[in-house]
Amino acid sequence: MVCFSRSNTDKISDADIVIIGVPDESKSHAKRKGTSKGPDILRLASNESDFFERNGKIIPILPMHGRLDNKHILDYGNVMREDLYQLVFDLVSNKKIPIVIGGDHSITTITLQAIGDLYGKIELLYFDAHPDFVSSTRNYYGSVLTDSLGSIDFEKSMLIGTRAAEAEELENAYKVGLEVITPLDIEELGILKISDKIRSKNNNSKKFISIDLDCLDPAFAPGVSLPSPCGLSSIDLIYLVKLAVSTGIIGIDIVELSPDFDINNITAYLAARILLESIASVKINHSNKT
Repeated sequence: MVCFSRSNTDKISDADIVIIGVPDESKSHAKRKGTSKGPDILRLASNESDFFERNGKIIPILPMHGRLDNKHILDYGNVMREDLYQLVFDLVSNKKIPIVIGGDHSITTITLQAIGDLYGKIELLYFDAHPDFVSSTRNYYGSVLTDSLGSIDFEKSMLIGTRAAEAEELENAYKVGLEVITPLDIEELGILKISDKIRSKNNNSKKFISIDLDCLDPAFAPGVSLPSPCGLSSIDLIYLVKLAVSTGIIGIDIVELSPDFDINNITAYLAARILLESIASVKINHSNKT
């Protein structure tokens, strides 16, 4: 297994942030296969793109905003799907921040269940081209929100980047008061007004951020299982994610990297940058660690 090179501790007890790979696509219905390769390919991309080598020295790049040097990061490695619930439950119980790398988007259901069993309904920022709110079919990557009804405070949650929705998904979203922000909304309102919406609605530190890479336009992220035109730009996504992370989070996931359909690893490198910038924006209070 490839190790995330920013990992700087090997003890869970010392870690603030724990990287977990879940190389599983068993609940995907996509014709494009290969998201199970995502965790290790993302790690490789990070190790290749986050450093310069000069005069025999390895020099790490810095994030655009935020810090890495004050965070204790552990790469836990890859786990089986059936082991994810207990691991996330234990980590969050001990005030660790899990960052889960997929794999298909259905793994989010497991993570949300574990967090929901600890905290009740939480705020969710769900970046995805698709709402994943199908109710006519269950227990797959398209029914994540339906399968997580008991874990989400929908009126304080948001779908961002949505542009390939089924009618029943939008109906389900409106029924529960879930706000949907499309790429057209971002274009019309501007990134700062969308940021204000996130600040006003998602100001609780008990929130989870889920990033399906297909929220991005295929020009930026071709290597996903269900690409859809007219998506987010890479900088808009990173800006919004960093903003949300900086106000406090329980955890993050990054899913649906499909390396076999990538072009020159640009999706993998972008996913690695999303991971780097997300970690840099996490606020750590070591005085409150258990």
